[in-house]
Amino acid sequence: MGHNREVGARGEDLAAEFLESTGMVVLERNWRSRYGELDLVAQDGAVLVFVEVKTRTGLGYGSPAEAVTRAKAERLRRLAGLWLAEQNRRWPRIRIDVVTVLLRRGHAPAITHLRQVL
Repeated sequence: MGHNREVGARGEDLAAEFLESTGMVVLERNWRSRYGELDLVAQDGAVLVFVEVKTRTGLGYGSPAEAVTRAKAERLRRLAGLWLAEQNRRWPRIRIDVVTVLLRRGHAPAITHLRQVL
């Protein structure tokens, strides 16, 4: 497994733990379709939340949140629709969040939760 994949998996683990510590319930991880992958699908009370996790080991490529481009946002919307089409349950509210995880040697992971980014 490559370094980036390990970093991403570690970031997703930390993001899931963080969200659960705030009372959210992670319903699904790494849901895949032919169009891509949803990192986390979670429940925040009555709200269904699709969570994009961005992990970095430094800021050389900008902040992790800057990696969520317009094209990425459109893909997330499409994937969210596909995920919803497979479910029997209807959700009164849906939102898309981004959780950024900054992993730097010698520092505790820095986790930021950006709600309702789209």
